[in-house]
Amino acid sequence: MLSLSRRRRQSPARLLATIAALFFLGCKGTTSIKTLLDDPSRFNGKTVRVAGEVQGSVGALGYGAYQISDGTGTLTVVSQGGGAPREGARVGVEGTLRSAFTIGNQSATVLVEERRYTP
Repeated sequence: MLSLSRRRRQSPARLLATIAALFFLGCKGTTSIKTLLDDPSRFNGKTVRVAGEVQGSVGALGYGAYQISDGTGTLTVVSQGGGAPREGARVGVEGTLRSAFTIGNQSATVLVEERRYTP
């Protein structure tokens, strides 16, 4: 009985996360972060679009870096102008994917921001 009530409490949060992921995945012309990170060499040097929520950010003097999560994964975005959006903001980003290496389940892949928009 305890596990049933525990499941009921988790259900709304899980449902909300699923709806958010579907919303971000449904943004026109975007690629899921999971798809990018599963095979970064396929997208290396290409222009891609992602949309999601900013998980952490740092910026100064117009430059910045932030992590964006779309419910399928998290990707670091480097901004060379315009700084970084605040944590918790929902943004869409278009830019060039750069993959330095993948070792096991660790990957050094970043998106160099060319344009930021509101999804």
